[in-house]
Amino acid sequence: MNTAQKAGQEAKGAARRAADSPVLTVLARVGLACRGVLYGLIGVLAVQIALDGGKREADKSGAISTVAALPFGFAILWIMVVGFAALALWQASEAVFGHRRASDRASSVGRVAVYTAVVASLLTMLFAGRATSDDARSHDITGKLLALPGGQWIVGLVGVAIVALGAYWVREGVKKRFEKELDLGRMSPAARSAMERLGVAGYLARGAIAALAGIFVVQAAISFDPDKAGGIDATLRQFADTPAGPWLLVAVALGLVLFAGYCFGESRWRRT
Repeated sequence: MNTAQKAGQEAKGAARRAADSPVLTVLARVGLACRGVLYGLIGVLAVQIALDGGKREADKSGAISTVAALPFGFAILWIMVVGFAALALWQASEAVFGHRRASDRASSVGRVAVYTAVVASLLTMLFAGRATSDDARSHDITGKLLALPGGQWIVGLVGVAIVALGAYWVREGVKKRFEKELDLGRMSPAARSAMERLGVAGYLARGAIAALAGIFVVQAAISFDPDKAGGIDATLRQFADTPAGPWLLVAVALGLVLFAGYCFGESRWRRT
C-alpha cells in the first residue's frame, strides 16, 4: 500500500470513528426530537388553518417562526440547529458507511439534503429574523429548472419522483417497514404498539402530502408555470378544497401530529 492509499484509509477510518462517536449519537437523537417539534407544529398550524383560517403558514418556516416567538425561542432554535446538523452528519455517514443497498444510500443522501435545508432555514431565522416559506422556495426552484434546456421534462420528472416518494411512504406505513429502524428489543409491548400506530398514521399522512405536492409539480411542468408548484403549506390547503372540506385537512394534520409523536419515540428507540 502506497502513502496516498494509506492516508486515504486513515482518513476513512477517522471519519468512521467520528460517525460512530457517542456524542454524535446523542446529538442525532436530539435532532430526531427536534424533527418531532417541527412536524407537531406544522400539524397544529394546519389544524388552525382548517378550523379558523390560521394566518401562519403550515410549513417549516411557519413552525420555525412559532418557535422563535416563544420565551427563549432563539435558544431553542440554536439547539435545533445543532440537532439537525447532527442528523445531516449521521445520515451522511450512513450513506457512506452504513448501507449496502443503493436505494438505502439514496434515501440517506435525500435526508442529508432535507436536514441541511432545515439548518439553513433555522440560521436564516436566527441571523435575518425570518425564514423563507416552502411555497416561495418551491416556486423559485421550479422557475429556475423550467428555464433550463429541457426544463419542462426535468420538472416533470421531479414531480413524478415526489409522487413516487409519497407512494413509498404510504407503503412504508401500510407494511410497517419503519419498524426495521427501531430497536424493538428495548421496547415494551405497550411502547411497540404505540409506535406502530403512530408510525402508520404518520407515514400515511406524509405520503398523502408528498403525492399531492408531486402532482402540483407535474402540473407546473405541463403548464410551464412555476406558481403551480407549492410547498407543504399550499399542499395542505388543497386538502381543505376537496369535497370532504376542511375535515380532510384536519385528518391529514392530525396524522402529522401523530408522526411528531413517532419522532419523539424514534429519538429514544432508533437504531444507531
